[in-house]
Amino acid sequence: MIRHLMLVETKQSATVIERDAAKAAFLSISDKVDGIETVEWGENNSPEGKNKSYDLAIVMTFCSEEARDRYLTHPEHDALKVHFRKIIQDIVVVDYTVGC
Repeated sequence: MIRHLMLVETKQSATVIERDAAKAAFLSISDKVDGIETVEWGENNSPEGKNKSYDLAIVMTFCSEEARDRYLTHPEHDALKVHFRKIIQDIVVVDYTVGC
């Protein structure tokens, strides 16, 4: 399995409607692209204050590297990015293998 972790600094100017549209697009993507096991969307609530300016985490789990690679070039991924780009100020992406 591959875990795809995104830490996002959202734009101050992003509206609730834009954030909700991006969230809905992410949470429904597993119904549209084979090989996505789970999608989690979480807003920072850590009391530690070490998030720098990242206020959103999105975690996707893929059944394989091939599934992740298919997702990255899938038309539904491109459609999702239309919503996502409206709220992103900055992003860090890390992928790693789980359970080998």
